[in-house]
Amino acid sequence: RTGIKERRIARDDEASSDLAVIAARNALEMAETNANDIELILVATSTPDRLFPTTACYVQKKLECPGIPAVDMLAACSGFTYALNTGWQYVATGQYKNVLVIGAETLSKIVNYKDRGTCILLGDSAGAVILKESNTSSEILYGKLGADGRYDDMIIQPAGGSAMPVTKEVLEKGLNLLQMKGREVYKFAVNKFVELTQDAVEKCNITVDDVKLLIPHQVNLRIIESAAEKLNIPMEKVYVNIQKYGNTSAGSIPVALDEANRSGRIKRGDIIVMVAFGAGLTWGSVAIRW
Repeated sequence: RTGIKERRIARDDEASSDLAVIAARNALEMAETNANDIELILVATSTPDRLFPTTACYVQKKLECPGIPAVDMLAACSGFTYALNTGWQYVATGQYKNVLVIGAETLSKIVNYKDRGTCILLGDSAGAVILKESNTSSEILYGKLGADGRYDDMIIQPAGGSAMPVTKEVLEKGLNLLQMKGREVYKFAVNKFVELTQDAVEKCNITVDDVKLLIPHQVNLRIIESAAEKLNIPMEKVYVNIQKYGNTSAGSIPVALDEANRSGRIKRGDIIVMVAFGAGLTWGSVAIRW
């Protein structure tokens, strides 16, 4: 029912920054860019190495590019769209010429394996992109972000912050682990994916038919298929890799984008729409011309 056949789980000694650095180096190689040319690092993650220093600082350390700003962005599964929209603004305004945007997660570290409703869904991954000024037709066309904190309990890690510090009792109750209301999330996700896609198409003055590839957050195959049906988008125009990785939160969209590019699913000039939602509740979209 979920569409998941495999998942990737980080080793016990691997942190989110370790996965992020691998993704970053792959992106730097593909972009023919040196780590010393990066002027800003944005890491979207809800499973940071530590609350502080930021995971982005660890990425900067491992890439050996000290001195540049390095910031984490926490918007759960929407995190990559938040980071991508933010990085875009820095490049568009001319403040930075090269921005490294990463989505990295080790959800296996916070999964409750006694909760079969969630543990079978989640995996670990990381993906990255380099944002630069473009001298071609390639560009980010549109982006939108949103949140509604009234639904904070739909997807939540109750303990670990200042509202509920970790104690022996907290650990015994598993309150330091992820909790999700699956049925409520399903209803919200389908409607939000449809709304975000329709909004992006409208704001870009195009039609759904003009979208070469829709890359949704890989949350659940049924959710993706339901949204595609409502949008009248054939599944062959929707990128799905959840069968290999499961739901990897902020890592899912950049991994899918990288796979789509390397496999030849997208060509120069193609219009791609990426949509996501996550804990908060948060949501975001980005439309690009490849």
